[in-house]
Amino acid sequence: MMQYTKLGNSELTVSRICMGCMGFGDPHNGQHSWTLDEEHSREIIKRGLELGVNFFDTAIGYQSGTSEQYLGHALWDFARRKDVVVATKFLPRTQEEIAAGITGQQHIQNMIDTSLFNLGMDYVDLYIYHMWDYETPLYDIMDGLNRIVRAGKARYIGISNCFAYQLAKANALAEKEGFTKFISIQGHYNLIFREEEREMAKLCAEDNIAMTPYSSLAGGRLSKHPGETSKRLEEDSYARFKYDATAQQDQIIIERVAELAEKHGVSMTEISLAWLLTKVTSPVVGATRRRHIEGAVKAVELGLTLEEISWLEEPYVPHKLVGVMAQNTRAAAGEQHVWSTGNQKIQGR
Repeated sequence: MMQYTKLGNSELTVSRICMGCMGFGDPHNGQHSWTLDEEHSREIIKRGLELGVNFFDTAIGYQSGTSEQYLGHALWDFARRKDVVVATKFLPRTQEEIAAGITGQQHIQNMIDTSLFNLGMDYVDLYIYHMWDYETPLYDIMDGLNRIVRAGKARYIGISNCFAYQLAKANALAEKEGFTKFISIQGHYNLIFREEEREMAKLCAEDNIAMTPYSSLAGGRLSKHPGETSKRLEEDSYARFKYDATAQQDQIIIERVAELAEKHGVSMTEISLAWLLTKVTSPVVGATRRRHIEGAVKAVELGLTLEEISWLEEPYVPHKLVGVMAQNTRAAAGEQHVWSTGNQKIQGR
């Protein structure tokens, strides 16, 4: 049975599993061949609702907004708006916007209006700053987000793909200026990538900021037995980029997940997420099959002993930052324009 909790310093009650919607959307408007069309996306969303999932995460950058559209259509048909918590994300200003003099405040206004149109909603429950924008003053970002909260277009704000010092700096500025603060962080965190434990997890525990990590199953690696494969594992080049370099050391942990799953008579998905649920508020779990969301929900009821948790964690060794956070590191060092938002598309998270 699904369990629920408050999302950080908010009044939002969310399911312990958040359905990640990056796998939904028109595949012709994205980078992923495994993206589901609207009919199959609706099936997954409906099944999640039946199992008690009320928390859904999407982004304007997923398949050029069609992920938002598919989610909005399904929730309109299968749920009452007040019964679900919808999160979406916005990207930094494009180079074209910067050249045209579009401010951070104007950019955020344009982004939320487009997302609300895609979703067919008057507001989102959580509006997430998708990645740190080094070319826009932080004041403009926090002011712009505060304006849309005051206008009723978003109830709360969150952030993704940032360092702990950036989150602390942003919330300190918000407190100083009387702006709304970030209540959640969506970072890269799972059993084979635990770098968030260095500083971010400590900050979140102290300030009651909800952790809602993505890549909770490491692109399927933490749900597959050694040698087992899938279309996504074969074709997801971004996930391979994030995990292939450490595959040998990660395999030791994956084998322990498989062994513990056999001991409990459950799936590897359940073991991996049961571990993560001891650390965070609500992991974002992508689903492209009914069994994916069914397995994720089962994890909520699975309890691991302290000895089992320690045994799963023991082989871990430090990992280099990868993906968006590696780009963030280079941008922090002064290498500007390390990612291109193009027409608001984003590869991976």
